[in-house]
Amino acid sequence: MTIKEKQQEIIEEFAFLDDWEQKYEYIIDLGKELKGLPEDRKTDDNLIKGCQSKVWIDAEFKDGKLFFNADSDGILPKGIVSLLVSIYSGHSTQEILDSDFEFISEIGLQEFLSPSRANGLMAMTKQIKFYAVAYQLKS
Repeated sequence: MTIKEKQQEIIEEFAFLDDWEQKYEYIIDLGKELKGLPEDRKTDDNLIKGCQSKVWIDAEFKDGKLFFNADSDGILPKGIVSLLVSIYSGHSTQEILDSDFEFISEIGLQEFLSPSRANGLMAMTKQIKFYAVAYQLKS
């Protein structure tokens, strides 16, 4: 499944949820499914700057694709980063770089986050693109 198809799937899932309480619950449930990071991967290099909570994103390049794993000490940020990991993990660096984050606006996520959480979300998306650039330059 392409990144665009995964984004569309998320948009459709959010459309079935009636209100933001249900949407928050859905995001929190996504975070509970995230396997998390081992303690030795929760380094300053993997820590997302600008998040209210601590959020770590780690990437591994394997067979021409980037695989992300993440963790957070907050339940909502963990769900948000889980959402991003589910969409972008397992794709080529070029596909990640060619993608956009418009689905965030389409599901209305950013407008229901506090300013500091919205900044954290933007920092997470930038980190995913950064990893794609860095691994593309290495290969």
